[in-house]
Amino acid sequence: MKSALYAALLFAAAATASAQQIAFTFDDLPAHGPLPPGQTRLEVATSVLNTLHDQHLPRVYGFINAGKLDETPADLAVLKTWRAAGQPLGSHTYTHPSLNETSITDYEANIARNEPILSSLMTGRDARNWHWFRYPFLWEGDSLDKRHAIRAYLQQHGYRVAQVSMDFEDYLWNAPYARCVAQHDDKAIDSLRASYLATADQYATLFRDLSHTLYGRDIPYVLLMHLGAFDAKILPDLIALYRKRGFTFITLEQAMNDPAFREDPDMPLKYGGAFQEQMMAARKIKFPPNSKPYKELEATCRNPSTTTP
Repeated sequence: MKSALYAALLFAAAATASAQQIAFTFDDLPAHGPLPPGQTRLEVATSVLNTLHDQHLPRVYGFINAGKLDETPADLAVLKTWRAAGQPLGSHTYTHPSLNETSITDYEANIARNEPILSSLMTGRDARNWHWFRYPFLWEGDSLDKRHAIRAYLQQHGYRVAQVSMDFEDYLWNAPYARCVAQHDDKAIDSLRASYLATADQYATLFRDLSHTLYGRDIPYVLLMHLGAFDAKILPDLIALYRKRGFTFITLEQAMNDPAFREDPDMPLKYGGAFQEQMMAARKIKFPPNSKPYKELEATCRNPSTTTP
């Protein structure tokens, strides 16, 4: 009886504390998506970092694929600049493999290969704080054997899973933006801005609705972003959108301390997804209809003379 009362009080306290709180996170450091002509990876990262500073956001995790440095060693400057700005780093595996298409042994080895660069950059008071792991594609295993094995490996090596509870596939806009900049199409870029913010707003409502369906309250939201050129450009507008909707900003650690994230759907999911998507699948709750402007973005600034991907 006492334990049940304690659990109820814990969830009530969490409901009060977590109302419309959001933690920003960025995946695919040091490089994501095509660059517009004349822009560098370091400029993209610096723009994001300047916005985070100017907007007074708490510390924001960047999840790295250190294997990208094998192809472009100079991009190490992105990771060093991220750390110099006081922002933490976590693991997104070494080469961003799909767990669906990778053996357990090879996947574990890929995680381990990411550790030397993390331990070399996350020093001082952050020496242990890099033990956060974000699954590539948010795919946690298409079989229970894989799911259980990787979860056990992560636990044995001191990692916590950095779940995602807010996502609108921000990366979709980065390639069209690069094409539009190459074509000097300012009108199309304005359209990209409008559709990006409209989609972010739509999915803020959707993921809040999912949280209330599952838990009867807002859980802390961990937003999945990518270190792309359009993300950097529009980040001030995106932060303003969440502020207007009443969100306050917290850290990943604060968000993941919510008791909701102690749940594990414990089922094979080929395509995984955000935390609420996994929990709805586990509880056999139908995911509501939703859509993103895939076709429109694919067609934007695309013509026979376009050379940017």
